[in-house]
Amino acid sequence: MKSLLFSFNRKLIAGALASIAFAILLYGCSSSTGNAETPPQAQPLPVITLQSMPATTFREYTAALEGKVNVEIRAQVDGYLEKIYVDEGAYVKQGQPLFKINDRPYQEQLSNNSAALQAAKANQEKAALEVEKLTPLVQNNVVSDVQLKTAQATLAGAKAAVAQAQAQVGNANINVGFTVITAPVSGYVGRIPFKAGSLVGRGELQPLTVLSDVKDLYAYFSMSEIDFLQFKEEVPGATIQEKIKQLPQVELVLADNSIYESKGKIETVEGQFDKTMGAISFRATFPNAGGVLRSGSTGKVRIPRQHSNALVVPAEATFELQDKVFVFAVGDSNKVVSKLITISGKSGGYLFVEEGVKAGERIVYTGLDRLRDGAVIAPQPITIDSLLKAKPL
Repeated sequence: MKSLLFSFNRKLIAGALASIAFAILLYGCSSSTGNAETPPQAQPLPVITLQSMPATTFREYTAALEGKVNVEIRAQVDGYLEKIYVDEGAYVKQGQPLFKINDRPYQEQLSNNSAALQAAKANQEKAALEVEKLTPLVQNNVVSDVQLKTAQATLAGAKAAVAQAQAQVGNANINVGFTVITAPVSGYVGRIPFKAGSLVGRGELQPLTVLSDVKDLYAYFSMSEIDFLQFKEEVPGATIQEKIKQLPQVELVLADNSIYESKGKIETVEGQFDKTMGAISFRATFPNAGGVLRSGSTGKVRIPRQHSNALVVPAEATFELQDKVFVFAVGDSNKVVSKLITISGKSGGYLFVEEGVKAGERIVYTGLDRLRDGAVIAPQPITIDSLLKAKPL
C-alpha cells in the first residue's frame, strides 16, 4: 500500500514539473517574439515633379461700383408733390415724366404776368401813336420838339415795360414747366423718400430720387503704395497713362465669387495718394448692356499678370504653419523634408512659387497630414499635366 501511494505521488510531482517547464518555455518564446523590432512600412503617396510653364496670375482689389451717370433729381420750384409717375427700381428713358408738383399757383402767376404783358403792349402802342402824331407837327414847326422828345421817351419806357413783362411771362412759363420733373438721362430710379402730398422745394436737402445711368459702370478700387510701386516697375511705359494703356482688359468678380461676363478697362488713376488710407485710387469701366450691375454694389477687380516661366504647385500639395506655406519635398532614399516656399501669385487651385523649390524637384501631392520630416514614403508618380487637364489653371 505504501509503495502504491509513493508511486502515485511521484507521478503527480513529475506532471507538475512538466507543466511548469512548459509554461517557462512558452513565456520565453513569447518574450523573445515581443522584443523583436518590425521595420515601419513606407507609405504609398502621390508625388509630382515640378515644372515651369507659361501662366497667368491675377491681383485682386476690392471695388465699389457706380453708374457712369448718377443724377440727383431735385425740385426746382416749391409746392406739394401731386403725382409720382414711376416706382423705385424702374428703368426710365430720357425725357420721361417722373414727378408732378401742384402747378396751380404757377399757372395763376403765369396768367397775371400774361395780363401784365398785354397791358404793357397796349401802353407801347399808345406811346407809339403819340410819337407818330407829333412827328409831322414838329417837322412843320407846329409844336415844339420837346413834346416829341417826351413822347419818344414815353415810348422807350413802354418798350422796356413790355420787355420786362415778357421776361416775367417767360419766368412764369419756366416755373410751370418745372412742376413736371422729367428724366434728364435714361437709367434706373433709386429710392423715393417722398410720398404724394409731401411738401418739396429747392431748399430740401434730400433729393426726390437718384437716377443712375448704368449702361456703363465705373469700378473704383485702390492700390497700396507697395502695389503701386510694383505696378510701375512691371508695366512698360514712361508715364502712368502710357502704362494704363498697356494693361490688358481686367475682370470683375461679383459678390457671389462669379466672374462677370464682360471684361473692363482701367482708364484713370488719381494724381495723389490718400494720406489717411495710404492708397491711390483707380477707375475701371465695364459695359453693362444687360443691366446686371447696379450702382452701390461691390466686387473685386482682377488685373491679369503674364508669367513666361511659372513654377506651378497645386494648393493641395501645400500646408500652412504660423502663416507660412510649406511643401514636403522628396529627397534621397524617398525621405521627405518640409520646405518653406514664397508665393508670387495664384490662379484657381494653383500657386505660383517664387522661392523655396525648383523645377525638377519632387513634392508630395496629398496625405501631408500623415507626414513628418524624415518619414520614408513609397512615391506614386503623377504628372502635373494630368492635374491641369482635370482642373485647368
